[in-house]
Parts: sequence; structure tokens; C-alpha cells
Amino acid sequence: MLLKSQVKYIQSLGQKKFRDADGVFVAEGPKIVGELLQSDNCRLVQCFATGDWLSMHEEVLKNRQHLVIKTEDQDLERISFLSTPNQVLAVFTKPVFNKIQKPGGLTLMLDTIQDPGNLGTIVRTADWFGVRRIVCSMDTADVFNPKVVQSAMGSLIRVELIYTGLEQYIVANPGTPVYASSLDGEDLHQNLRITRMFLLMGNESKGISPELELLATKRIRIPRTGGAESLNVAVATGILLSRIETDP
Repeated sequence: MLLKSQVKYIQSLGQKKFRDADGVFVAEGPKIVGELLQSDNCRLVQCFATGDWLSMHEEVLKNRQHLVIKTEDQDLERISFLSTPNQVLAVFTKPVFNKIQKPGGLTLMLDTIQDPGNLGTIVRTADWFGVRRIVCSMDTADVFNPKVVQSAMGSLIRVELIYTGLEQYIVANPGTPVYASSLDGEDLHQNLRITRMFLLMGNESKGISPELELLATKRIRIPRTGGAESLNVAVATGILLSRIETDP
């Protein structure tokens, strides 16, 4: 039986202010928790899991048994952020990344991406294409929101997200071309070959803010052959990343 204080604490981590206060986040499910347990840049704080899951992960937990609480299914339901709890819920410290002085290659920029599912999918897609840094506007969804964590899976320990003013970030990195995804941009018929660039993606409904569009070196779009009015931003990000080749 979980203590009321434990339940209350886990539930509080659904709010950004409490995650930020302790520098932690919640992950759920065997796949993502198993991956995070083997990561070097985040640390296990507490693990709540069923007996079956614990018996299958004795080796990876052997030096962390003091952080593990065997939990019944009904207790997992009390602390889970999922509609159907899945064997294990764990609290980890937020990942720590080596600081990069100057952005190299492709840096993804997100202007007010507010849907947690979209953000998580973008993070996972960026990881697939080897993007190591995403710069987000301050009003973009929090990457450690439980829904984002679930959608991003283990990619959030490999892709660094920075929250800052995008205009200031662009101005602070002169010489880096800014390619803005826009329905009014030029069709991207051929793959882009770049040494470095910012790829700027806009809000789900409003697109890129006018102030940021003014800073764009070039506006690009995915050629359309059907009748759909627009693409989901996470899908569009994946297509554009597949069309960009980074020179060494």
C-alpha cells in the first residue's frame, strides 16, 4: 500500500512548477523506464513497479533496491498518468547534457508548439535523424510533461531541449541560415545540403510568428499533390528532416 504522501507527491509532478522545483520527471512503462535506467545522464529517484516487472529487472536494479517500491496494480492506478497503467512508474532526475558553445549541423527551432503529443513526436523524430538540439520558445509545451515523455520515449535523454526567446537566439548566432517552414514558402523539390542551419517550425494553428518570419533566410514548404489543407506539424517536421543532408 502506497503512503498518501507518496501518491500526493507523484500526482504533483503532473505540474511543471513541482517538476522544476525538484528537477525531476515521471516516466511510465517497461520500455521507456528500462531505457532510462541504463542512461548515464539521468538518475533514478524512485521506482514503483509490480512484482513481475521487478523480477525481470533484478540485474539493472541490483544497486538501487533502496529506491524501489513493490506496488500492486491498484496502487499504480492511483499514481499513473496513463489511462491504463503499465507495470512500472519511475521518477528520474532531468537529463544533463554537455554544453555546446555554438550550434553545429542542424538545430531544430519550435515556435509555440503546444500539443504534448506533437512535441514528443518531434523529439523522437529529431533523434531518429540525429538532431541533438531543439530550441523552443518559452510558450512551447514542457518536454517533461508526462504526455510528452510518453510520446518522446527514450529520445529525451539524447536530444537537448532549450527554452529561450527564439528571436534573441537567432540574433546571437549570426551567420546561421534560418529556414522557416511555411505554406507560403518555396516548394522543396530537391534535398537540401547544409553545413549548419536552423529549421524553424511554427504553431499548430497559427504557424510561425510574423516577427520570426522576418528573420528567416528562406521560407520552404513540402510540395502538395493532394487536397489536404495542411500537415500536422510533427509529420511536417519528419518530412523536412528527411530532406536535409548535413555535410561533415
